[in-house]
Amino acid sequence: MAITALGYMVVGSDRPDDWDGFATRLLGMQRVDRGGGLRAFRMDDRRQRLIVANTGSPAVIGWEVADATALDALAARLEAAGTPVTRGSRRLADERQVTELIAFQDPQGTALEVFWGPALADTPFMPGRPITGFRTGPLGMGHAVLHVADAEALLPFYRDILGFGVTDWSRTPYPLYFFHVNGRHHSFAMVGSGRSGLHHFMVELGSLDDVGQGHDLAALEEGRLAYTLGRHTNDHMTSFYANSPSGFFVEYGWGARVIDPATWAPHETHDGPSLWGHERLHLPPEARARMRALAVEAAARGVRAPDPMPGPWPNTGCAWADAVILQE
Repeated sequence: MAITALGYMVVGSDRPDDWDGFATRLLGMQRVDRGGGLRAFRMDDRRQRLIVANTGSPAVIGWEVADATALDALAARLEAAGTPVTRGSRRLADERQVTELIAFQDPQGTALEVFWGPALADTPFMPGRPITGFRTGPLGMGHAVLHVADAEALLPFYRDILGFGVTDWSRTPYPLYFFHVNGRHHSFAMVGSGRSGLHHFMVELGSLDDVGQGHDLAALEEGRLAYTLGRHTNDHMTSFYANSPSGFFVEYGWGARVIDPATWAPHETHDGPSLWGHERLHLPPEARARMRALAVEAAARGVRAPDPMPGPWPNTGCAWADAVILQE
């Protein structure tokens, strides 16, 4: 598999100041001064993971490969399949803080970049608010999810040309395909909503408390919460979704499963997207009710994600309750 991780996201926005506050005070990223109409943000030992620019595409997804040989091989495969590829200029590579990159579009017109040689920072990561840190490393920045008009039509491009592995898929309440490029359950997904554009990108935190405190901060801002706290059925992520300054969502999560790509068997799922929670505040009441019903049905069937502290536990009783009983 040539592509190894989601390396960065580039967001086109005319609201850079709003992104400053959103990325640092809510998400906990570190702002990096870049100038030239760019805002850049760190999450780890890389010089940047998120770039906000005042021109260009609404969103660009940056994928990572191991080296120049892998980049050249992917470029050749894309061109052989009829996808035009542009070699990134030195200026663009410097802007992205990478050694070399190529740029192209998927069949729907989504702007994609693939690079090798990310630049590392020479100072420690300093979060914008107190958090334990982001789960990145070999798993990459997180994941990106697209609205697509026809998920089935795009499947050959991502699976057969880019080489993404299918993790799972579902057909209810709409077509959903999830893909892995490393041990992260999915680094990419497509939502067959009939629309186009970025649905959300996800960042994973090192602690559930990071997420819970972020949820509290988001709830203090009028209209910031898009999905309430909940847990997904397939990747087991506990997360909430925030409305970004650019209109798409950012998922803020913890506790996602890690898979073994060598032994993973792709399969269809039937339990809906969430085990509980994830009340979709951005939807009208009827649509919210449909999504809620899927979670209720899964709960009625006893669907559960693996528990990190599975029972049964010894029946040792409850000290507080025993003390109350003895007083009676």
